[in-house]
Amino acid sequence: MPDFFPWWVVVTHFLNVFVMLLLARSGLEVLSAFPKLHWDDDCTPGREWLRLTRRRFSAEDPRPWSSLDEEEAWPSTVALPGRKNLGLGRHWHFMSIQFWIVTGAAYIALVIATGYWHYLVPTSWSIFPEAVRSVGSYLSFHYPPLLPGQPFNAVQKLSYFAVVFLLGPLQIATGAAMSPAILARFPWYARIFGGKQAARSIHFLGLCAFAAFVFVHTVMVIIHGVPKEFAAIVLGSYGASHPLALAVGLTGIFLILVFHVVVTWFSLRYRRRTQRMLGWMVNPFERVVSRAFTSRQQRRPAAVSPYHRVNGYPPTSAEYDALVAGGFRDFRLPVGGLVTAPGRFSLAELRDLGLQSQVTMHNCIQGWTATAEWTGVPLGALLDQVQPMSDADTVALYAFDDKGETEGEGRWGFFYSTIPLWLARNPQTLLVLEMNGGPLPVQHGAPVRLRVESQLGFKMTKWVRGIELTHGYAHIGMGQGGWREDQQFYANAAGI
Repeated sequence: MPDFFPWWVVVTHFLNVFVMLLLARSGLEVLSAFPKLHWDDDCTPGREWLRLTRRRFSAEDPRPWSSLDEEEAWPSTVALPGRKNLGLGRHWHFMSIQFWIVTGAAYIALVIATGYWHYLVPTSWSIFPEAVRSVGSYLSFHYPPLLPGQPFNAVQKLSYFAVVFLLGPLQIATGAAMSPAILARFPWYARIFGGKQAARSIHFLGLCAFAAFVFVHTVMVIIHGVPKEFAAIVLGSYGASHPLALAVGLTGIFLILVFHVVVTWFSLRYRRRTQRMLGWMVNPFERVVSRAFTSRQQRRPAAVSPYHRVNGYPPTSAEYDALVAGGFRDFRLPVGGLVTAPGRFSLAELRDLGLQSQVTMHNCIQGWTATAEWTGVPLGALLDQVQPMSDADTVALYAFDDKGETEGEGRWGFFYSTIPLWLARNPQTLLVLEMNGGPLPVQHGAPVRLRVESQLGFKMTKWVRGIELTHGYAHIGMGQGGWREDQQFYANAAGI
C-alpha cells in the first residue's frame, strides 16, 4: 500500500475545501431570497415540502403580498454576504462555481492520467458487502481493514467515488437546470429532474449531502488520528513530520476562515466595488449564456399555474391611479431615443401591430416559478415601426413605479431596466397586454409589461411608461443597466 498521496491530490483537496465553502455560503444567500422548496414548478404557496422561514403566505390570503415579503435576512455568519444581498450572493456563487469546475476537471484529468482512479472507482460488486462490514467495524469501535494494495477501506472508497463521480456532477447538472436561458432553449432539460423546482430541491439536498460527507469525513480524520491524517493529506505521506503537517494544516484552515471573514466584511462594506470586481469574472459568462440560447418555449395551456406570485407592489402615483380608473384609454407609450421615427402608441395601436400568444414559465431571481399564457406585441415589431438608428444597441424601459414608495428598505428611484437590442428582437420577447386570456392585471404590470423568456424576471419591466433606444446604458441611473442592478447589485445579464 502506498503511504503517500500525490502532490496534485494535496493541492486540489485544499482548493476544493476553499471553493466549496464559498459555494455553500453564497448558495445559502441565494436560498434566503426564497427559503422554500417545492417539487412542482407552480410553487403554490403552502405546498412547499420544506420551509426555512416562519413567514406564511397563502393563495387565499386577503392581504396583498409580494414575493419580496418572503425573503429572509440570514446572518453573515451563515450566508455570504448575508443580510438580504441576493445580487452579491449570486456573484459569489457564480464566480466560485467556475473555479470549482476547473479544479474538479483538473482533478479528474489527473486521476485518469496517473491511474489514481484505481483507488476511487470500484471494480467489483464485492465492495458493497465489504463496505457494510467496514461500517460495522466502525460501529463496534474497530478500524476496518484497508483494501489490498489501496490507501482506503471499502466504505471510504465507495464514499469518495460517490462524491467525486456522482454527487459533484449532479450538483452541476441540477444547477444548469435552474438557468432560464437553458430552459428557454431546451425546455425538456429540467424534466430530466422532474422540473426546475425539483432540480432546485435536489440541488439543496446535494448541499446537505456534501455537508454530511464533510462532517463524517472530519470525524473519521479524528478517529484515525489527526496528526497522521494531516501528514498524508497536507504533506503527501503518512511518514511525514506530524508536527509540521499539523501546523501547516491548521494554518491553512485558519487562513480560509480569515478569508471568509474579510470577504464578508468587504462585500457588505463595499458592495458596489464587490459587484464590479466579481462581475468582471461573472458577467462575461452570463452574457455568453444569455446570447447562446434563444427561447423556444411553448408549453401546453394545461400547464398554466393555478396561482402566479406577484413581485413588487403596483405604482402609487395619482397619474397611474387615473389611468387605471379610465381603463388605460388615455395611456400612450412613448418610444424614442436613437430612432428615426419616434412615436406614441395607444394600446389599440399596439394591438394593431399584431398579437402573439405564448405559454411560458416565469423564472424569478428569488427562485420561484410559475407558468402563464402571455399575449402581446413582439417588441421587434414595435422597433420596426420606430426604426432604430445604426448606433442604437440598447433598449431601456422605464416604469411608473417609484420604488422608494412601493419597496423602501433604503432604496429609491423609479424602476427601469435595459436589454440589448438583439435580445429585444428575440421572437418571444413581448410587450404583454393580456395574461391567461384576459386583460393584463394591475398587479402583474398593466397596462404593458415586458416578457424576455430567456432571462430572470427582474429584467421584465412591469408598468411600462416609456421606451428609449440608446447606445449603452452607462448614462442611465447609476450606470449598471437597471434599477435592481443599481440598487441591489444584480448582474445586468440574467440568463443564469
